[in-house]
Amino acid sequence: MFRYIVKRILLVIPTLLGAAVLVFLLLRMIPGDICELKLAGTGGYFDKEALAICQKELGLGRPLLVQFFEWIWGVMRFDFGVSMWTNRPIIEEIGLRFQLSLEIALLATFSATLIAISLGVTSAIKQDTWIDYLVRLFSIAGIAMPSFWLGILIILGLLISTQAWFGEPWMMPIEYTPIWVDPIANLSQVIWPALATGYRYSAVATRMTRSAMLEVLREDYIRTARAKGLLEKVIINRHALKNALLPVITVIGIEFAFLMGGLVVTEQVFNLNGLGKLFVGSVSNNDYTMTQALVMLVALIFVATNLVVDILYAWLDPRIRYN
Repeated sequence: MFRYIVKRILLVIPTLLGAAVLVFLLLRMIPGDICELKLAGTGGYFDKEALAICQKELGLGRPLLVQFFEWIWGVMRFDFGVSMWTNRPIIEEIGLRFQLSLEIALLATFSATLIAISLGVTSAIKQDTWIDYLVRLFSIAGIAMPSFWLGILIILGLLISTQAWFGEPWMMPIEYTPIWVDPIANLSQVIWPALATGYRYSAVATRMTRSAMLEVLREDYIRTARAKGLLEKVIINRHALKNALLPVITVIGIEFAFLMGGLVVTEQVFNLNGLGKLFVGSVSNNDYTMTQALVMLVALIFVATNLVVDILYAWLDPRIRYN
């Protein structure tokens, strides 16, 4: 196992290097110039000389190979440079939003995992009963319902209910407050987007849990365990659930990595300034340095999540050995 983990960590290097080459080249192929956007945004006239000065300040006039190696050298030293659009350090720009996106992703993953495993196992055990039909209806509705639309319904419901009960509508906090500063203010802001995204998240995982459990419950070793007279609770928890969780863990890991940078519309609905919104803004503004840093961050999250999922495989199923 130790050798396997070391090999996977070493494979991170070519993976991230390939992602770096792709994002660097693809960004340079996008039409548009960040200097033109910045100068045109002032509303005044600018000539070619001003454009050339801006490009020289941002280092866009140098050869692409020189720009690439300077950027890679900075990444190796955890120095992503400054944003071409805001002229602020990229570490600070990402750090302000990373903790928000991470907290929402963790809350959504935690709530979705609890809901998915409990409902999926119950649905499989009570197959073709009214409980199974309700769980399947719950999961199908979650898959069909976009999280941002559910977020709009949550906001409208809170506004109407608080207006009726307390006489004034509830308003979501605008400024993000870290949980270690004020837990109540923090949760009042992040709990609703976490539930909105976690519902769809749980719907996908619930269907996967149900399908995996039904397949495992038909295996010969489950029938053997029942023939030996083991309690049904022991059979489900010790023999069936661990084997059924392998594909569910994969879905949970992929969804968690997606939540770190893919909640663009949901963040817009709840007025959250997370990584997804920063991603869209940097691409729209042709902010090469910011976009490159965000792509590398998301790639690193996906690689790390896959490694954790593979390690959990061996813990859940002792028959799995990585040699």
